[in-house]
Amino acid sequence: MARQFSYTAVFEPAEEGGFVVTFPAIPGLATQGETLDEASAMAEDCLRAYLESLAIDGEPAPYEAPELPPIRRITVAVAAE
Repeated sequence: MARQFSYTAVFEPAEEGGFVVTFPAIPGLATQGETLDEASAMAEDCLRAYLESLAIDGEPAPYEAPELPPIRRITVAVAAE
């Protein structure tokens, strides 16, 4: 039976278009896609391959707290001096 893993993925617009996806709990692991849907699919494939390689090598999966605090983007206007 396959184990389920969940990790936070961060999607950032790429300068050349599309999206770059990184995983804060796994430094250095990244992928990309032309659309959000493609980037999501690539992120799943990337994460699965990474975790499978760890399992083959007998290494533990990286830890990420199961319940992260809420994350929000805050926008403010700042008056020029």
